[in-house]
Amino acid sequence: MRLVSTSSPTDTIYCGIAIGSGTRHEFDTESGIAHFTEHLTFKGTQRRTSRQIITRIESVGGDLNAFTGKEETIYYCACHRQHLARALDILFDIVYHSTYPQAEIEKEVEVVIDEIESYNDSPSELIYDDFEAQLFQGHPLGRNILGDKQQLRRYTHDDIQAYAQRQYIPERSVLFVYGNVSQQQILNSLPTKAMPQATTTLIDTPITAPIHTTTPGTYTYDKGTHQSHVMIGAPSFGGNDPRHLALYLANNILGGPGLSSRLNLALREKNALVYTVESTLTTYTDTGVWAVYYGCDHHDVKRCQRLVERELYRLVDNPLSPRTLAAAKRQLTGQIALSYDNPESVAIGMGKRMLHYNRTLSLQTLIERINAITSEQVLEATRQVFNPEHLTILHYT
Repeated sequence: MRLVSTSSPTDTIYCGIAIGSGTRHEFDTESGIAHFTEHLTFKGTQRRTSRQIITRIESVGGDLNAFTGKEETIYYCACHRQHLARALDILFDIVYHSTYPQAEIEKEVEVVIDEIESYNDSPSELIYDDFEAQLFQGHPLGRNILGDKQQLRRYTHDDIQAYAQRQYIPERSVLFVYGNVSQQQILNSLPTKAMPQATTTLIDTPITAPIHTTTPGTYTYDKGTHQSHVMIGAPSFGGNDPRHLALYLANNILGGPGLSSRLNLALREKNALVYTVESTLTTYTDTGVWAVYYGCDHHDVKRCQRLVERELYRLVDNPLSPRTLAAAKRQLTGQIALSYDNPESVAIGMGKRMLHYNRTLSLQTLIERINAITSEQVLEATRQVFNPEHLTILHYT
């Protein structure tokens, strides 16, 4: 098991266990099992009931939580540093010694199905999942994290136990700690109970399945929504691809969180066609997804699409001027620096990087790499991904 830690000046500890167990590690018969296992991990261990798990950290004012992605499941905790041993003990207990009681499975499946229905009632969120399903059709990356309702109802204790034994092992895990403690203090605080070992089934997971993306085109679905929801995008670069950072910079110019993004100025500020427009970049280890989302009146869809394509052509056809490039770097590095004021996000990001890439990345190094990006690199990246002639469009009406 790998350990990564970084010191911080505060007395609050942010720690967790990142596991290489996500949606893309499910077999075809295991739709939603990664996320379902995450829920059930809180429902009882060899030493604790579900109530004792909940209160173990909350009783000292801390917080215990988890989430599942396409390539990882993260269990994390925040507490005062004097309770580090308590936090690590509960994390190791639930991750490696959960019992997944059948009675809890039968109750929790209804909670997850309610979660699925809540997404179905929110088209502006659902479209992100449906877009990846369209883009990576037939591949585990295209599978919805929450899973299929009918399949979820079929899972038993044996199914969950088998999945956990295959995935929840130290060799697939990273312990991350962000706080005012040394690595020796962390090691001294680790629980001593034995953990499970790797099994031969580890190599059978579909992580190596080839990725075939859908043929670019427009796909329209009648959702009966009050307004149209549209997503336009394409596959992008994996986290190890050297072009990724240049595309990250270009995406921030195009439709990042700032109100001054080109898409926000074109669609909202100048033409009042949308309330929300944004472009996002989702990165996996070996591929990624770039997409633009907007919601508008049904009769404005084509006009909005033309405006989006116009902004794409601006980035694809012409290199950024030195002044524009410098301003874009200044904005992005400032946003990243501000994000480092969220210690929980910093801790989780550190754990995920070590899990997937076996390395860490300091704020200073990241800023240096962004400042080294050239306009030629941005142009090459955008021509690979932003080309309006090779995009997939998903349209809810």
